Amino acid sequence: MPTIPALVAIAEAARRLNELREAWLNPPDLVERVAEVVPDFPERIVPVSPEAAAVLRKRTLTNLYNERPAWLDNAHRELDTAVATAYGWPTDIGEEDALVRLLALNLEARF
Repeated sequence: MPTIPALVAIAEAARRLNELREAWLNPPDLVERVAEVVPDFPERIVPVSPEAAAVLRKRTLTNLYNERPAWLDNAHRELDTAVATAYGWPTDIGEEDALVRLLALNLEARF
């Protein structure tokens, strides 16, 4: 079982990855955040102009992952390293080996 510091490292790496993706998807110069009319709902993200809307239509997670910029790879590598470290696995573990180990942990937890 991962330690609390290891879990914190995973959470921080995941938070950072999410922040980076959010900044790419909805850059502050292209969007504004507007209060939702329904209480306790998150703010709406709206384009600042028709030109911004055209740019934003192309900024999808699919397009981001197809482009796979270095900053995205680095953020994923940091998250992968945090997870591997938490479980005592080699930090250079391959994807297939990691999936096999995760499945084993999942099956172990069920029984």
